[in-house]
Amino acid sequence: MEKALKRSFPLFVLPTLIAFLIGFIVPFVLGLWLSFNEFVTIQDATFVGFRNYIRIFLEDDTFLHSLGFTALFTVASLVFINVIAFALAMALTKKLKGTNIFRTVFFMPNLIGGIVLGYIWQLIFNGVLSQFNTALNLNASYGFWGLIILVCWQQIGYMMIIYIAGLQTIPGELNEAAAIDGANSRQKLFRVTIPMMMPSITICTFLSVTNGFKLFDQNLALTNGAPGKETEMLALNIFKTFYDRIGFEGVGQAKAVLFFILVVALGLLQLRITRSKEVQY
Repeated sequence: MEKALKRSFPLFVLPTLIAFLIGFIVPFVLGLWLSFNEFVTIQDATFVGFRNYIRIFLEDDTFLHSLGFTALFTVASLVFINVIAFALAMALTKKLKGTNIFRTVFFMPNLIGGIVLGYIWQLIFNGVLSQFNTALNLNASYGFWGLIILVCWQQIGYMMIIYIAGLQTIPGELNEAAAIDGANSRQKLFRVTIPMMMPSITICTFLSVTNGFKLFDQNLALTNGAPGKETEMLALNIFKTFYDRIGFEGVGQAKAVLFFILVVALGLLQLRITRSKEVQY
């Protein structure tokens, strides 16, 4: 039986491999090549070397601002999402009535698309701000905190489920032993629960970091970068460079390559840091 599975293994893997090549590898290689070209369509691409990458920093003053705004947003959303999600997970793993209902309610916003959420929250924020004779797109601070609230509302429930799964895997004997040794609630949290939760924390922080940097739909629908380009995040900046600026298609593609490298590097760095703190048991 095992020999038969080994012989048929390539046959089962082949469809997935072909789909992966067509859907990811080929477009990625083509996109990497186009980042070194000036083009309007693929057929008229002209090789220009690193000129597009140089133009990002010499002819485009929006990229570094978008990078800074995205980094600030990612750090803030990372903290708010994970702290609140962890607190909710702790509360909803207690023996309380209705916990399953609350878990469902908190998770449901994650099922709504980013574009829809963006427009819904835009109406909510502008409805509130209109009482003060202002609007979301008139102040960058409003846009920043609006994005934070929107993303927290959408993603906290998802992260909460991951934390709940992690909490349920912690052996009860550990907390009982800590209590016998005289540990209080705070000591049990920081000496037992959090160290044992590091695999879940690794997953949630990885998702928070990558999702924060890749945010596009919500940014497009909620602020569209307004006022000016002050709330324009990296993904939206790349989109607008590629589609809204004639002659900047190659620059937009070069930005996308840098964006990919940045997200991968940050993701790997975060995984290395958090995995080093995981407890083996």
